[in-house]
Amino acid sequence: MRRLIAILALAAAPLPAAAQDADLILTGARVWTGVADRPWAEAVAVRDGRILDVGTAAEIERLAGPGTRVYRLEAGNLVVPGFIDNHTHFASAGALLVGVNLLDVADEAGLVRRVREARDRLPAGAWIVGGDWGAYEAWARGSAGGEAEAKRGREFRPHRAMIDSITPGDPVLLSKWDRSVYLANGRALEIAGADCSWEGVECEGGVPTGRLSPPAAARVRAVIPPKSLEQRLVEARAALARLREFGVTTIHDITAAEQLHVFQELRRRGELTVRVGVRPTLDKWDELRAVGIRHGFGDDWIRITGLKGFTDGIMGNSSARFYEPYLTTGVRGRWRDSTNTGASSGPGSGMEPPGNMLRNLLGADSAGHSPRVHAIGDEAVDTLLDLMESVIRTNGPRDRRFAVIHAQVLRGPETAERMARLGIIAEMQPYHTIDDMRWMEERIGERARWAYAFRTLHDAGVILSFGSDWPGTNASWYTVNPLHGIYAAVTRQTLDGEPAGGWFPEERIDVETALRAYTVNNAWMAGEEAVKGAIRPGLLADLVVLERDPFAVAPSEIKDIRVLYTILDGDVIFARADRAALR
Repeated sequence: MRRLIAILALAAAPLPAAAQDADLILTGARVWTGVADRPWAEAVAVRDGRILDVGTAAEIERLAGPGTRVYRLEAGNLVVPGFIDNHTHFASAGALLVGVNLLDVADEAGLVRRVREARDRLPAGAWIVGGDWGAYEAWARGSAGGEAEAKRGREFRPHRAMIDSITPGDPVLLSKWDRSVYLANGRALEIAGADCSWEGVECEGGVPTGRLSPPAAARVRAVIPPKSLEQRLVEARAALARLREFGVTTIHDITAAEQLHVFQELRRRGELTVRVGVRPTLDKWDELRAVGIRHGFGDDWIRITGLKGFTDGIMGNSSARFYEPYLTTGVRGRWRDSTNTGASSGPGSGMEPPGNMLRNLLGADSAGHSPRVHAIGDEAVDTLLDLMESVIRTNGPRDRRFAVIHAQVLRGPETAERMARLGIIAEMQPYHTIDDMRWMEERIGERARWAYAFRTLHDAGVILSFGSDWPGTNASWYTVNPLHGIYAAVTRQTLDGEPAGGWFPEERIDVETALRAYTVNNAWMAGEEAVKGAIRPGLLADLVVLERDPFAVAPSEIKDIRVLYTILDGDVIFARADRAALR
């Protein structure tokens, strides 16, 4: 609770407005400032990339000079701080936007269409990889679940003949969502030298079907060359465009070394249109300490804002760790093994071998970093809290902003009370709620009552931090649109409005709580409350103009609200096509 009071006090602290002309004035709409004791205003003035002043229309318009752009918004619009997303996988998002996304594909027509579209977006001859077909085969996307659906049991088994004719010169290696089988086209098989003599290459009549076992697919993957910087930049530009469209001005990203280079290159070229909180994996704390890098290293554009660790798996493939077994598999999930590798996992950042997580948490904390650790199942969450409490006790008092990433399923309200007592942030992604409900109760039964327990956590005094986990996992696709996240937290209904009244509606929260979790709280989580997250003099001029006011519309309409303008560092970086830019 003391941390919550500290956030509110910082947001309320006034800064004097400079006596100078504004570069830009927004007026004519309500302004939600995020400042606890002055949440509402009528106008905002910006100068040199910072908020100059906030107040009534008459007060702010006095700051207009000959060169000021005064933009008169419409009644019904709402100005809010730029949205901050607490959890993205930016490189994966760009790869899906430019490459092939098959998560909702489970038929030949969809496969052919998506592969052709990816072929046309990518450079000639580039590998078309991934896709994760069939993630929504058993439960349609947008389903509230609760019953066996008609699609279940009719598994899609793609064949290379479906795509060979449209990719004669473009190698393709696609995956099923659970990575149990892969599909290679003729060109990929040719480059890898794969034929029916290989173990794991399925053949019919002595000819490969394209379907591969995971070990055979790994042999094909071994011949794929690294992506060029130019392809990574193309993918990054696609991801940046999506963020601008949805008003996201800061992301906290799980960033591999090669992606950090992409962010730096975009900035060098003047193309970076989002502020990036970089999150290396937790096992990197000693390397960072060796070169003097602590939490906050960087500047307002690219900054270290946490280290990511992993306790367990995910709900999508029933590997999140629970005290009791899944009803569907009879197992309890698994701890994350530190021998896992990859840009997302990182060797050494998991629970195994025993003692590994505690060693990393102690080291990261003593080196001045803020661990943010993935924990989804109820046992995983409790175990992580045990470890974090041990670190707090061992290393002694200091300003800490530890976070449990996802915190998806609590054992009960006592877990929320413990998090509040320890000052642990709940770093959650509310859209998970309305995607995961399709299979949650089937897998864990009554334990689903404590899934995504926003109200319980908030009422206990836990700081809620919201984001997207964009673009999702191999089992789910998640939107980066914060309005969809707010809608999910406020209604707990699918985008189609199911179930009536919301899924476990006692865990719904109000609009302001959700909006604060996307702005003020996320700035505080990263230690950036003195520079962003609210609309008050002196803070960065990162602003969003919404077409409609989520405080004033029915909750069911929040998901349909569009961003009219996204302003970053005082510059308009997005304007809807039917609106004049503010430049």
